[in-house]
Amino acid sequence: MTERRPDDPDGDETPPLTGAGLVLEPLRLEHAGELAPLLADPALHAFTGGEPDAPDALRARIARQVAGRSPDGRDVWRNWVLRDGDRAVGTVQATIRPGRVAEVAWVIFTPFQGRGHARAAAVALVDWLLAGPADTVIAHIHPEHAASAAVARAAGLRPTAERHAGEVRWRRSLSA
Repeated sequence: MTERRPDDPDGDETPPLTGAGLVLEPLRLEHAGELAPLLADPALHAFTGGEPDAPDALRARIARQVAGRSPDGRDVWRNWVLRDGDRAVGTVQATIRPGRVAEVAWVIFTPFQGRGHARAAAVALVDWLLAGPADTVIAHIHPEHAASAAVARAAGLRPTAERHAGEVRWRRSLSA
């Protein structure tokens, strides 16, 4: 178990994490070229909506994420590339808000879905967050996305009656 860190994660850079054969490598701007073709798959937007970013927009988004803070400076952003060996198989992210609440999300690239990567990464991420900068972890999951619901459940999150933009809010808290 990791020792709890102070409430403000300012001084911490995004650490590498591991989970069930995966390495969660901190996101860097250099990842943009590798991730662009994997994130360009329209199937990844089936439940979230929208469409893939153009290469320049993706690079700009990654640059914002790597900065580690929301534009207003209130939220801390942590982002990782999931690696199985030397292959990028997905990404995970956490937005750590004031009050020690973290919102998490995961994306597994289409060719690597169904292999347990999301589960391994989500468990590692949620455990890291609750051992450090967060007391509560939240995920928003489309009500028809059974695979993501199974991932959330494996990471110890439970569905709530709350909805956000049509998605079910899942939660795990230290106090529960």
